[in-house]
Amino acid sequence: MTVLDIPALSLVVLVGASGSGKSTFAREHFGPYETLSSDAFRGLVGNDESDQSVTAAAFDALQYVAGKRLDAGLLTVVDATSVQPEARRKLVELAKAHDVLPVAIVFDVPEAVSVERNAARTDRHIPAGVVKRQNDQLRRGLRHLGREGFRKVHVLRTPDEVADATIERTRLLTDRTDERGPFDVIGDVHGCRSELETLLGRLGYELVHDEQGRAVDARHPERRRVVFVGDLVDRGPDVVGVLRLAMGMVASGSALAVPGNHEAKLVRALRGAKVTVSHGLEETLAQLAGESAEFREQVEAFCYGLVSHLILDEGRLVVAHAGLKEQYHGRASGRVRAFALYGETTGETDEYGLPVRHPWAQDYRGKAVVLYGHTPVPTVEWVNNTACLDTGCVFGGALSAMRYPEREVVSVPAEQVWYEPIRPLAPAAPVRAPGVLDLADVQGRLIVHTSLHGRVGIQEEQSAGGLETISRWATDPRWLIHLPPTMSPPNTSARDGYLEHPDEAFATYRANGVTDLIAEEKHMGSRALVLVARDPARFSAPEGWRGAIHTRTGRPFFSPDVEADMLARLDAAIERAGLWDELDSSWILLDAEILPWSLKAGDLIRDLYASVAAAAETATDAAGAVLARAAASGIDVSALASRNRARGEGARGFRAAYRRYVGDESIARVAPFQVLAAGDATFETRDHGWHLGVADRLVEAAPDLVASTQRRRIDLGDEASVTAAVAWWEELTGAGGEGMVVKPFANLTRTEKGLVQPGIKVRGREYLRIIYGPDYTDPANLSRLRDRNVAHKRSLAAREYALGIESLHRFTAGEPLWRVHEAVFGVLALESDPIDPRL
Repeated sequence: MTVLDIPALSLVVLVGASGSGKSTFAREHFGPYETLSSDAFRGLVGNDESDQSVTAAAFDALQYVAGKRLDAGLLTVVDATSVQPEARRKLVELAKAHDVLPVAIVFDVPEAVSVERNAARTDRHIPAGVVKRQNDQLRRGLRHLGREGFRKVHVLRTPDEVADATIERTRLLTDRTDERGPFDVIGDVHGCRSELETLLGRLGYELVHDEQGRAVDARHPERRRVVFVGDLVDRGPDVVGVLRLAMGMVASGSALAVPGNHEAKLVRALRGAKVTVSHGLEETLAQLAGESAEFREQVEAFCYGLVSHLILDEGRLVVAHAGLKEQYHGRASGRVRAFALYGETTGETDEYGLPVRHPWAQDYRGKAVVLYGHTPVPTVEWVNNTACLDTGCVFGGALSAMRYPEREVVSVPAEQVWYEPIRPLAPAAPVRAPGVLDLADVQGRLIVHTSLHGRVGIQEEQSAGGLETISRWATDPRWLIHLPPTMSPPNTSARDGYLEHPDEAFATYRANGVTDLIAEEKHMGSRALVLVARDPARFSAPEGWRGAIHTRTGRPFFSPDVEADMLARLDAAIERAGLWDELDSSWILLDAEILPWSLKAGDLIRDLYASVAAAAETATDAAGAVLARAAASGIDVSALASRNRARGEGARGFRAAYRRYVGDESIARVAPFQVLAAGDATFETRDHGWHLGVADRLVEAAPDLVASTQRRRIDLGDEASVTAAVAWWEELTGAGGEGMVVKPFANLTRTEKGLVQPGIKVRGREYLRIIYGPDYTDPANLSRLRDRNVAHKRSLAAREYALGIESLHRFTAGEPLWRVHEAVFGVLALESDPIDPRL
């Protein structure tokens, strides 16, 4: 039995004369849709499989369909004679264009067999001379198939060999999807052995030494594995030591590795090719010269055997030295290898004479995490689910690793500058007075770097909207240090008469692996940020300044006098609660609601809601009277009357809903639910139990000023807990309450899927009349409202949340105001993005 190994994703070309057995072989060994027959395509375009006049059109159609299959990642088999070099050339080019391997299965059976089989056919007649000519063409080109570009060539020379052959579909060498980790992916080492050993120790690996005391392996007690992103060699002080350790780890199964461009060049040098000995290669060759010939051969074999990239963890993780676009994942071609080794350049050079690289990561939208190195960066940052791990150890930076799937970065500093970089590792910081803001910072397309979410992109039109708001209405930028994120509703409820229900919020968190939740009462007020300060100088404010209270879009909430009075009372409450001493701070920033809602929305209620309710009630009452008279006269208006009654009930429900938000504006109250920052600390990693405990202390200290927030702890693994939470929501909303906000109890939460939503609002059935109108519960209206997609809203919430945390981190770290405002403005700009009104 002959086993023909075929890459699982490849273009298989069956080569042989008519009658050699190709079609029969294809039917037996490949699926009905995998094989594209030239005869079948002649039939498709010319209604006759034997019509040679349509051959060109048939092959155009065949190659088009083959290309679509290869785009979709499907193995494709071409059943045609393909004995002419030109026909094969086009198929090899097709494979290369789609970055798959071309494979040839050659049916070099005796000519007499093909002639005899064709003579016995009844569906068409192929002259013996044609068969002979095809055999001659086949044999003349057979020895050249490898040079033509076929990566594998299988030759079957007799009918028995054809009959006995079997197909084995093999995975590409890059396909390590069965390796699930966990992994520790290490950036460019460049001969920094000491730093590598230190980093491995910090990651929990135990070094194994040979009899000479040299590190030759490293093993983790929890069976974690290292993945090296390439560029182990060149520039550093101990390339040989790094190679000995990395090769030992790969050999023992403790590590995987991909090649870097420096390994590729080293292989060429060791094989005697003419290369330019520069960029640290001279150090590597000098160090290897002191080793045995056997070791140098092992190094050459190791570096040569590394494959361009690795697909790991069921396709969730891709590691390539210079990164890899999604369309190249799991593909095999010279183009893919070149991108993985060198990246893609624009053809330009920078001021240091180095190539300008195309920023592929900014356009990346793939689901797989891509970890790479190659181009040194000051720190590891996430960009669209990708991260560069080369933090320039050899240049005096650090050696970094990404723990996967935890997404935790572990770094050790370089012991010294081992190799002077051509380009500075860290870009020069702009020369700017700390408190000076520049219009150029907030114009055009912006990129804001965040520690939680990598780079957050802001489009030019979003910047324009944010600039309009911040320049016309926002509070003084010196004390505008944070804006909260938007909040997403849950997925649409399937329950009759409901648009939102807690079940869908719970399901979202459960799908993210988060089961410990807290539900907080959603107050009938307005979101506000409350900054209480005792040290005006910290905010470059005038003497006597006590802080600021502003809306979630940065607008002052009160007149200066009212604001000053409320801040003084809050200061006293914080003092009585003991928080100034406990937090060791002269300022505190609270996330809160200001009650009642009519404080901010009084004009909206009077000018819009009240007039709509009055008009709706007047109209439905008048229509009801007319319909009653019509019914009394014997006209059947029951359907109209029923519809009018429903509209009247909706109008009365609408009025009742908004009236609950009207209160005595002389008695404003604050309902804090989170301590955002104080002093030099932020508190997003403290659980919501701690935050609400602080709020309870403020309520106790000033019950006339501070309102309490009801809450329920929820365990999604406990059905009774879930049922109780739903019942509480029904009780809240049944009494006219707005609803609740469901949050991870731990507060800031990340999983392998990324940043978890910080909160999901679940609003009550009657409250939603304010948002969607008196008649929104009409089945036809509900149906339209249910056709909404919350994905964009959740994406927006995650990005705004990351920007908000970033602004707090920058402020508490004492960074310049313009750096803080970069993140604050980002939130405001994203808020200008139009959102589906159904959300």
